Amino acid sequence: MSAPAKHLEAHVPVGAEGGNPADILHRATGLPKQRIKSAMTSGAVWLSRNGKTRRLRRAKRALRKGDEIHLYYDEEILSERPPEPSLLADVGAYSVWNKPYGLRSQGSKWGDHCTIVRWAEQNLRPERPAFTVHRLDRATSGVILVAHFRTMAASLSALFSERKITKRYRAVVKGDFSRLPGPVRVDSAIDGRSAASEFTFQEHLASGEQSLVDVQIETGRKHQIRRHLAELDYPVVGDRLYGTGEADGADLQLTAYLLAFHCPVNDTPVEYRLPGF
Repeated sequence: MSAPAKHLEAHVPVGAEGGNPADILHRATGLPKQRIKSAMTSGAVWLSRNGKTRRLRRAKRALRKGDEIHLYYDEEILSERPPEPSLLADVGAYSVWNKPYGLRSQGSKWGDHCTIVRWAEQNLRPERPAFTVHRLDRATSGVILVAHFRTMAASLSALFSERKITKRYRAVVKGDFSRLPGPVRVDSAIDGRSAASEFTFQEHLASGEQSLVDVQIETGRKHQIRRHLAELDYPVVGDRLYGTGEADGADLQLTAYLLAFHCPVNDTPVEYRLPGF
């Protein structure tokens, strides 16, 4: 008997006999049922029904004719273990976390077990659903919001899109940033969309070879801070995409340390700041 595949994708229509997803996927792929159940828990199995496709986590859920189940199985991805975040505040309708380096803001079709949202669903008490509000790069650490109602996710997301949330970061960059008259504003578009960042020198590090920089952004484009700092020729230490991360021998030195906004739950101004910042 050949060894089970380590990477496969399967799309299986459900016949008139119906059945449960673990049995159906086992017959279609040859994967052991235990691996299929583990993949379901990790968010790698999806159900299409009545024109909608959602993650399917219950191995014994009854399926019916016309359904289609999708398996995105990658042994390497599913073997990853999420780094543990720390809870900063629990407001009920939303929670605030310190996301560590390596934890993702959202999953993919191959799984969501290494995301802050899934962590909140599985570990927050009392248990409740969790929804993405905004994103931090996998390599960026710091303050992140998780909503626990769809309406709250929409309300908080609107604050971000309307630029009503103050977002501050700290970055360790290569070079002497004090040579630039500050604060330094960069408004170069990213991927054809407007983007604005402001950088302020804080102090020298590593005998002047590095600088600590305070960052405030008005927009939240993909890799915005990293790209704008690289454009200034002061890449973030540990940046493997826009700097010399491999040679730096360090993780990305970028931390989201503050979020401030008008709380839609209590109707009061709130500020969430990492301890020590």
